[in-house]
Amino acid sequence: MSDSSRNTAAGAGWGTGERGTYKSLMPERVEKLSWLNPRTLWPARNGVLASWFGDPTGHTRDRWVAQRRADGAPADLVIGRDDPDRFSFMVIGDTGEGDEPQYAVVPGFLRASQDTRFTVLASDVIYPVGSSDDYGTKFFRPYRDYQAPIYAIPGNHDWYEDLQGFMRVFCDAPALAAAERPRPFTRAWLRSLLWHRGKPVDEQRLAGARRMRAAEAQQAVQPGPYWAVDAGPVRIIGIDTGLLGTVDAEQGRWLREVSRGDRPKILVTGSPLYVDGEHHPCPIEGGGTVDDIVRDPAHRFVAAIGGDIHNYQRYPVRVDGRTIQYVVSGGGGAFMHATHTIPRVSVAGVTEDEFRCYPLRGDSLAFYSGLYGRRLRLRRFFTLTEAEATAVIAERLGIGPTRRRQDPARVTRRVRLVAALLGTGRRPDKGARFRLPVRKAYTQLFSPGSATYSPPFFKSFLRLDVTPDAVRLRCLSATGNLEQELAPPVEDEVTIPLQPASIPLPE
Repeated sequence: MSDSSRNTAAGAGWGTGERGTYKSLMPERVEKLSWLNPRTLWPARNGVLASWFGDPTGHTRDRWVAQRRADGAPADLVIGRDDPDRFSFMVIGDTGEGDEPQYAVVPGFLRASQDTRFTVLASDVIYPVGSSDDYGTKFFRPYRDYQAPIYAIPGNHDWYEDLQGFMRVFCDAPALAAAERPRPFTRAWLRSLLWHRGKPVDEQRLAGARRMRAAEAQQAVQPGPYWAVDAGPVRIIGIDTGLLGTVDAEQGRWLREVSRGDRPKILVTGSPLYVDGEHHPCPIEGGGTVDDIVRDPAHRFVAAIGGDIHNYQRYPVRVDGRTIQYVVSGGGGAFMHATHTIPRVSVAGVTEDEFRCYPLRGDSLAFYSGLYGRRLRLRRFFTLTEAEATAVIAERLGIGPTRRRQDPARVTRRVRLVAALLGTGRRPDKGARFRLPVRKAYTQLFSPGSATYSPPFFKSFLRLDVTPDAVRLRCLSATGNLEQELAPPVEDEVTIPLQPASIPLPE
């Protein structure tokens, strides 16, 4: 196992490391996803329309689930497995852009997952709009050598074509019948005039893609877009938060039902409940929140893992004398969301000392300073070394250095100004109130190109090792360099007790 980013800069992928072998896995021609291209933006309009004219995904989801039950899916949507009391599984989120960063994750993922029983994809399987035409290069091809089933929950991007591709691939569901037309001149009618609907599934093309994961050991058919898996001593519950990060009333009723009982539970959700130092409990239509269910001691949740945000974060939250691990795991391939914008953490009793993230804030700042230096042709001004970025993060947030083996760098006025311009923490320096976008808005201003397609990539995935007494959760990284490809570094690790009387201690 190679050094992690917490030990050395080389462990983070900085320097002149040899590039990994991931390009040999890719198709000859890869389309670069551009969020400036109208052909990308216009089909992805449904999220905006749902926020303006009302979100129809709850009704559409109910129709999908009813169709699956009519076709013989279990009424409780629970998948029973024959896993032993000791087994392992993987979690990887926000994977499918089909380019270098996604494929750079694959070699290390395959090494780390060799003896695992299954994988869960947590949110946004396919970018930009979840089209079935994209599953060949963005799902079947990258994971063709993973010899176990893959379950998935959809993210908002998978909903941009009403979940048609997702349901066909993971649930083997035929297309839904046409919905009843809304009454004229209502909000629903206005929404329907502009709503993006995907073209019918190209069954021949999809059949060709499926042949890349055709082995019997790789097969799994889900009962719907939300489900539960009983695996060994734990129950894993996957929920679908749709376009806007909410849960419909029927799914909320089901979630309360499958959360009952003494079996320890792990939630996987498309929208994380704690992220960027904030609490997002996820409302349920009709009242209550997902986090109310997770916190209820009668339900015995030990962890809640969410995708959507493209990095790794962990918050050990104490609830009624026990600790629930709230995790963000969205670093599976899509462009990186910054961590250096996360303020000094103090939320739900979790302090900066207990909080973990990957990439480290200093590496995130150095990464984005390099991007802006290249994009704006101001390399000498914007580009920070990883040592400078780490030092200014420590200064601005009042935290100690997170990299153990690193000589301190001098923090100059230029370094402070760049850090403020790129949104470090919540305390911009005087004269730097303007902040350049480094999160989702970045893709709306700068088309991803060659600057983001070379290491280090700062991608990540999870391995969870389950025993009757505990779950060991590890975050492993993928930088795109050969050293980390051959031996994926462990960027974070925590052991989560499963016994009800146990109180987890922070790592």
